[in-house]
Amino acid sequence: MKTLIIGASGQIGKMTTKKMLEQGHDVVALVRNKDKLADIESEQLTITEQDLENDFSAAFDNVEQVIFSAGSGGETGADKTLPIDLWAAIKAIDYAVKANVKHFIMVSSIGADDPDNIESEIKPYLVAKHMADQYLQRSIVNYTIVRPGTLLNEPATGGFSTSRTANREDAVINRENVADALAYLATLHPQNLTFELFNGEQPLKQALCQ
Repeated sequence: MKTLIIGASGQIGKMTTKKMLEQGHDVVALVRNKDKLADIESEQLTITEQDLENDFSAAFDNVEQVIFSAGSGGETGADKTLPIDLWAAIKAIDYAVKANVKHFIMVSSIGADDPDNIESEIKPYLVAKHMADQYLQRSIVNYTIVRPGTLLNEPATGGFSTSRTANREDAVINRENVADALAYLATLHPQNLTFELFNGEQPLKQALCQ
């Protein structure tokens, strides 16, 4: 499958792009500035410069799978949270439907299932993620929604869990673990699956069976 990675210059997006290329995937990397991927060279990589706040439907030409890893970040205001985490995600889903995309992987967030249940300054971000997730779930596209815990800048561990711990401080996951999970899911193509993801002790394949 040719996979479009939206947000390919972000931390998780860039790691996922590299890992998928190493595994032999054909990747279309959507970025705002192609210079951010200047260190990646591959004949299987196509870079498209697009602005998510405008029409980016052309990026969906001849792609069969989408990974939406773009995000405004939890510290931005509504001026970016709504256009990127909600509206751009919804547009991407609509573009995917029109392009007959076979699989759409959404990188969401822990807490997106019930934003009222978490006391947090990033509630607007969680609400945007919640609405985008629901829009995808109600679409006709086969989807996988990954809701990572608090993100850490640590190397991959190879161990995962899909069960949220009682202690919120332990509900964490390394960014590289998320990238490994996305690359795996891009090959697995699960059917309409939504789950949280944390550092744990199990291989991802086993963790997903829990």
